[in-house]
Amino acid sequence: MNIKTLFAGCVLGLMAASCTSVKTQLPYFTDIATVQEGTFKQLDYISKVVPDDELAITVNSTNPAATAAYNLPQTNMATKQAFSQSTTLRPMTYRVDSKGNIEFPVLGTLHVAGLTVEQIATMIADRIRPDVSDPNVTVDLVNFKVNVAGEVRSPGRINVDGNRISILDALTAAGDLTEYGERSRVLVIREQPDGTRQFAHLDLNSTDIVESPYYYLQQNDYVYVEPNIIRQQNSKYNQNNAFKLSVTSTIVSAASVVASLVIALTVK
Repeated sequence: MNIKTLFAGCVLGLMAASCTSVKTQLPYFTDIATVQEGTFKQLDYISKVVPDDELAITVNSTNPAATAAYNLPQTNMATKQAFSQSTTLRPMTYRVDSKGNIEFPVLGTLHVAGLTVEQIATMIADRIRPDVSDPNVTVDLVNFKVNVAGEVRSPGRINVDGNRISILDALTAAGDLTEYGERSRVLVIREQPDGTRQFAHLDLNSTDIVESPYYYLQQNDYVYVEPNIIRQQNSKYNQNNAFKLSVTSTIVSAASVVASLVIALTVK
């Protein structure tokens, strides 16, 4: 075996070892990797309406004329974001004010903050039942969004269709973690009704996250995937190399100037 072949083999061996060490950190739920099957505990999911939420509320019954007064007129604007995009007529939405109220046709002011969309639908149905036979009320949160940042393939805001999204759903929508994402420390920051912010770190290697109150995300949650140690070391290495290159370039430039001056003086 010549020197070139030996060197190439060593380089390939080091690359393979490096790739193997990274790949061992990629799987999720490593605590059940050897378990054939099982059952997760049921997790109660309760998402409550907060100020500045935007609700789409529709009232129907077997007699459409009886519920017409309880529905807002049709409009091209479903949400503020869709003002310049939407061309299909949709029901207008209700913006929850700072006091947690909405102004509902016929019924007037309704306090909805702290309620789930199901509870709001039940409250409205109960209020109009004396005048409407078998009312059917649907309530949807139309500006439900979360933000995912850090070591994911497509960071950014995720608009949620429906009233529920899990941390796994959000990461999937963001293109999944990169190979440099730290799977044992995914940060979730959540704003509370009183304005404070709470946070939690979730371990994607453990199935315990399905029992966490942060497993299902809430409106405006911020998810951040930290870089793992390999990414951090690479970043430091690149920064150090950039600094060394800059210093070397400066020294070479200075030496070139000095050499030019020496040559010029010698010629004279």
